[in-house]
Amino acid sequence: MPRVPFVFVALALALIAGAPAAAPAATSSSTVVVGELYPGGGNTGATYANDYVELFNRAATTVDVTGWTLQYASSASTTWEATPLTGTIAPGGHYLVALATGGAVGAALPAADATGTTNLAASGGKVALVAAATSLTCGATAGSCAAVPSIRDLVGYGTASDFEGAAAAPAGSSTNALARAGGGCIDTNDNSADFATAPPAPKNVTAAPASCGGTTGGTGTSASLSVTLDVQPVIAVSLDRSSLAFGNVVAGTTPAPAAVTATVSSNDAAGYTLGVHRSAFTPTDLALAIVPHAGAALAAIPVAPAADLQIASTTAPSAAAGDAWPTSIGFLTALPVAVSGHYAATLTYTVLAR
Repeated sequence: MPRVPFVFVALALALIAGAPAAAPAATSSSTVVVGELYPGGGNTGATYANDYVELFNRAATTVDVTGWTLQYASSASTTWEATPLTGTIAPGGHYLVALATGGAVGAALPAADATGTTNLAASGGKVALVAAATSLTCGATAGSCAAVPSIRDLVGYGTASDFEGAAAAPAGSSTNALARAGGGCIDTNDNSADFATAPPAPKNVTAAPASCGGTTGGTGTSASLSVTLDVQPVIAVSLDRSSLAFGNVVAGTTPAPAAVTATVSSNDAAGYTLGVHRSAFTPTDLALAIVPHAGAALAAIPVAPAADLQIASTTAPSAAAGDAWPTSIGFLTALPVAVSGHYAATLTYTVLAR
């Protein structure tokens, strides 16, 4: 840090907001969505022994899924297999639907909240959350399920013929699930944008809820901004008085010292030093002195350009309200016999960063 007696403080704030994302072509939107999908259960090298779909409640209220179904159709098929759902999902809560296994490989899932026999294909397929028990018949072409009012969420992945938005989500594998962005909170109605592969991490209704930061359902998107500021060096000193007058004095006497408090503000981690110097009295110099701290003796104050007399030193920043340094100004010796008149000098306290 430059060795200067005073530095002003400035803060710079730069906000760079991302441009608002264009709304994708929506198939459906729901407070409850597919949060994670694992189609590799039981296959060679599988992490878990069963396929599963994990639902997530993005809303701020509990949702009852009794009477709903989780449905699956293979990539190009319009024949859907349905797994009935019951119970409720708390705000930010998870709901685990355990499905079939492709073999005997992998760990057991946590306790399921619903169980089905559907076998999900790792290479591609369609999963729909439906607020009805009736099996779907759509899905032959992209967008064909968009008009079905009972569909609360649709995820087409891999080679799926139907999906939300511009493209399907990626395919899964024995070691990769498809996870919704934002911990399940993001739903832009575009499977390719909302899902990415990730290690499977199934959670059921007993898992700790997650917050979506005020999301209450419906189509969602997000934007980011960068917040920066530059904290400038602070180094300043102030005095509790702007002048000091000893009044009328007589030669041969020694005026009583007068108190002066210097307050230092500094954010330098290395600390600072506080010094003092003066100009010479005119028309004749007098032995001005300082008591630098309680219990110390008077010390002569050097006359510029001589080096300052150091009266305080630290190795850390000042307190938030500043560091107060009490001193006393007096005379080292009795006043000499001098020409009568007005005598004046300037006393300067200087703080320097270490």
